[in-house]
Amino acid sequence: MRRLFTLAALSLGLASAQGTGVLTIRFLDVGQGDAVLITSPEGKSVLYDGGRSEVRMQALLKQYKVASLDLVVASHGDADHITGLVPAVQALRPRFFLNNGLALTTQVWQKLTGAVRAAGTQGLLAKSQVINLGSVKLTVIPPPPGLPKDEQNVNSIGLLIQYGSFRALLTGDSETPETNAWLKTYPASFLGPVNVYKSIHHGAKNGDNARWLAAVRPENVVIGVGPNNYGHPTAEALSLYKKAGAGIYRTDLNGTVTVTVQRTGQFIITTEKGTGTAGSRKPVATPAPAPQPAPYYRSCAAARAAGVTPLRLGQPGYGRHLDRDGDGVACE
Repeated sequence: MRRLFTLAALSLGLASAQGTGVLTIRFLDVGQGDAVLITSPEGKSVLYDGGRSEVRMQALLKQYKVASLDLVVASHGDADHITGLVPAVQALRPRFFLNNGLALTTQVWQKLTGAVRAAGTQGLLAKSQVINLGSVKLTVIPPPPGLPKDEQNVNSIGLLIQYGSFRALLTGDSETPETNAWLKTYPASFLGPVNVYKSIHHGAKNGDNARWLAAVRPENVVIGVGPNNYGHPTAEALSLYKKAGAGIYRTDLNGTVTVTVQRTGQFIITTEKGTGTAGSRKPVATPAPAPQPAPYYRSCAAARAAGVTPLRLGQPGYGRHLDRDGDGVACE
């Protein structure tokens, strides 16, 4: 019998600034490493991993005009995933830092945690929880219990991104013991299908496997990879993705890969260069979510507890009973 999993909730609220109306996921070209920038329609941002180069991340934050970060996530503690988080934390002082709780003695880990403390960023230990990034739902997939605590890869943090009917899955550098444990924990309907999937461990031999991909059922795979001596992405991994019928994008060949998602779940993938490889899998057919009634807040205290204040006229949850001075802004 599958073990039931429960989810706690954390809300990062709604930005007061006018949003873009779309979810943007950028698989950043950081060379050999991973870095994924997620920006909600309301302008809330998450950086999942930061690549190996501080200089490169500084340039990318400037290129994409990232003015703030609400959350940074270290999928695990390897340098090719966390080095670029250091300048991001130092410059943008995010509210939260999510990690797997396994302390390291490496210089880059010490530098990152020092930056987190100096920025006043609150640490979050990965657990089964939902983070509401404005209107985007992020489900944290924590490392399963019972895996060796001295091995960072098998303690990677996964993240499921949902917006409308769109779904994307990020899983760090997980290896088969971790994906097998996740398969025992989560139902197949939770893990897949996904529209966009980040290749595990840059396409290494010990990353993705046929059983895991059969559950995830990716429509498109993005590989974060640069020049390397490891043979990434391996022929084995590329063969798995082709057999799964997935479109394949690579940051070494395509530069930064950007996924732009409409509220309906419709999305497009664009690249800095090249076109990627078309897949044969039919687009993920997931029903559009049923219209939800606007939330009702009895008081400003309730609205603040939900992390949605201030509420402006026209926003979900706004009510005249909350707007005492009638200026169109409630719970100021």
